[in-house]
Amino acid sequence: MAARRKKEPQINLLPQEEFAASTVGRILAWLLTSFRIIVIVTEMVVMGAFLSRFWLDAQNSDLADEIRQQQAIINSTASFERDFKTTQQKLNIFAALAQESDTKSPLFTRISTALPPDVRLSSFAVTGTEIQIKASSLSERSVEVFLANLRSITSLKDVSLSQASIETGSQSINFTVKAGVVSTPMAAGGGI
Repeated sequence: MAARRKKEPQINLLPQEEFAASTVGRILAWLLTSFRIIVIVTEMVVMGAFLSRFWLDAQNSDLADEIRQQQAIINSTASFERDFKTTQQKLNIFAALAQESDTKSPLFTRISTALPPDVRLSSFAVTGTEIQIKASSLSERSVEVFLANLRSITSLKDVSLSQASIETGSQSINFTVKAGVVSTPMAAGGGI
């Protein structure tokens, strides 16, 4: 004979009929089904985040490689950019000097028209309000005429011969003339 098994009692704490019809029972049943859906959706979100990590890692690696390439390009062009900026600064300085020399050029034109035919200029320097002219001539008379012509220019003052010497090989007279520039509107555009 086979031993009869005793039926084990099953304990159900939630009464089926009365409790399911009550408000608390309906809320509890709704919570159990809703939380099941919430857990499933949450698991799907977590799995999606986990799987998207691989895509984000790949993008991060690609961006890091691109940044390294861009840094290499920047480093390779740094010397060119430095040279370009230096050249720009030199051009700005030159433009400023060229603009300043434009204001001095009428004076230089008037001085060059005051040169006798046998006087040759070797240098012309303007520093502030002073001019220094180095020249050479074959005769003393040409030096005197040049000094007289310079003294007749109204935008020059205190014209003087500061140095004179005779070059033995060519018998020419090398001389230096210094003069002050009158700082009036006449200095920029005045006549001789």
